[in-house]
Amino acid sequence: MDKLKQMESFVSVALRGSLTAAAQAEGVAPAIMGRRLDGLEARLGVKLLVRTTRRISLTHEGSAFLEDCQRLLADFANAEASVSAGGVKASGHLRITAPAGFGRRHVAPLVPRFRELHGEVTISLNLSDRVVDLAGEGQDCAVRVGDMPDSSLVSVRLADNRRLCVASPKYLRQHGTPLHPSDLSRFDCLTLSSEASQTRGWAFRVPKNGTTEVWHLKPGGPLDCSDGQVLHDWCLAGYGIAWRSTWEVEAEVAAGRLVAVLEDFAAPPNGIYAVFPQRKHLPLRLRLWIDFLKHHYAQPGFWRAQ
Repeated sequence: MDKLKQMESFVSVALRGSLTAAAQAEGVAPAIMGRRLDGLEARLGVKLLVRTTRRISLTHEGSAFLEDCQRLLADFANAEASVSAGGVKASGHLRITAPAGFGRRHVAPLVPRFRELHGEVTISLNLSDRVVDLAGEGQDCAVRVGDMPDSSLVSVRLADNRRLCVASPKYLRQHGTPLHPSDLSRFDCLTLSSEASQTRGWAFRVPKNGTTEVWHLKPGGPLDCSDGQVLHDWCLAGYGIAWRSTWEVEAEVAAGRLVAVLEDFAAPPNGIYAVFPQRKHLPLRLRLWIDFLKHHYAQPGFWRAQ
């Protein structure tokens, strides 16, 4: 058990980058954490951490050992969960990350509801628009929107995500309605600025010679922004047409605050995924969280209610 406690302390310090922060999280004195780390390094005969007054960093051996420790601790927690309360009692800490806008709307509201069902699980939610390195930053699971690139990560598709052209009723009354994607050149289009994503532009499925092909257009307009929420707000205010995900605009479309246009040309959907480092030995809390998301995202009224 002393060896297990040493490993847990090492992982906590390595992920937090601070001996004091790890001690506070466990409710012990920093000196106790320090003794555990000293004992672990002495037993292994290798330096795992470089400690200064300002920060703690991993040695090469420490980085390799951290990955092994995380896997072993996950296996240990999974073994306990499999025999606890008939194998249906989840416990431990769950670290989740998601894109900021999507996470605020469609992940954060579900976190406390999940805890109501599994009261022995604690959760950290990290909202960030950068692609988080799951293994390197100690995250258990990411919720990601869009096409999944080839990688060593495992992904589970939670729901479809469509992109729609939308505008406010006020804007359409004043400027008319585009009937074909090529008409967008005559309208004010609210676009992400060049340093943001969507480098290929807006996608549409257009009939051609009895089949359909996907067009990528880069419409312009007097306003652009690097923040999707700002584009969303401008669209609601009647400043132009925006190309947004259904997860962002479906509630406003259902309420009549936005109107979908060019729906006959909507591109095929991409997906909303749960992504995690490995398929084997998933902790029970992570398996239950993924199932919880799939269940809620599959409800017909979920996206309109958020």
